[in-house]
Amino acid sequence: MPVYEYQAKAPEHTCEHCAGPFEFRHGMHDPPLSACPACGVPVVRVVSTCRVDTRPGTKNQLGDKNLKRLGFSKLVNEGDGKFRKTV
Repeated sequence: MPVYEYQAKAPEHTCEHCAGPFEFRHGMHDPPLSACPACGVPVVRVVSTCRVDTRPGTKNQLGDKNLKRLGFSKLVNEGDGKFRKTV
């Protein structure tokens, strides 16, 4: 299930749970929260950043050998709207 981030509409009337942005897990097809689950203050869902994997081994996942092994093609832009297939 995805984790969504919410914040109170009126930060001056918050509880300890919703004083700052908080995360809440629910299904993609479930309606968004309209109130804090702890105190009932109206909340809004905020757009947050997605996770980007920066571990040392992740660069190899996009390497030519791995792409070829997995059956993908890699195109390199040569300019003027021309692309060259490298894998």
